[in-house]
Amino acid sequence: MPQEIERKYLLSSNAWKALSHQSIRMHQGYLCNNSQSSVRIRIENQAANINIKSMTVGISRAEYEYSIPVEEAKELLDTLCKKPQVQKTRYLVSHSGKLWEIDEFKGDNKGLIVAEIELESEDEVIELPEWVGKEVSHHERYYNMRLAEYPYSQWSDNEKLGK
Repeated sequence: MPQEIERKYLLSSNAWKALSHQSIRMHQGYLCNNSQSSVRIRIENQAANINIKSMTVGISRAEYEYSIPVEEAKELLDTLCKKPQVQKTRYLVSHSGKLWEIDEFKGDNKGLIVAEIELESEDEVIELPEWVGKEVSHHERYYNMRLAEYPYSQWSDNEKLGK
C-alpha cells in the first residue's frame, strides 16, 4: 500500500523565502470525504491529478495518486468538488539534503503558511531549519481537506497559534 509519511510545521520566520528555488500554483477541491478517506482533485501549474488518502491522523497515511487531464480536472473542480476549495502556492526549499514544501494559502485560507517534509520512515531524524516553528502534524485542522471544510479565516486566535 502506498504510504505518505509527512510532518507539518508552522513557521517561525520568513527566512525560507530567500531560499526557495521553485514555486507551484495549486488549486484543489474535494469530491468526497468520510471517516475513512478523502478524494481530491488538484491542478499544479499545468498538470492535474486525483488523489485518495486515508483519514488517519498523524504522520503516516495511505495515499494513492493518479494523473488526469487538466481539462477534466477543471471540469471536476467546477462541477463536482465541494466549495470552498483550497488555493495555495507551494514553495520548494532544500535544507540538509531534504526537500521542504512551504504552502502559502490563498482565498479563505489566506494568512496560513505551513511547512511540510516527506520522510522515508516515521522515526527518520531530520535537521529542522531555523525558520521552522511548532509541529502541527497531529492537528487535523491543518490537513488541506479540513481547510476546505473549516478555512483558516474562521479559526479563533488560539487555533491560529497552533493551540
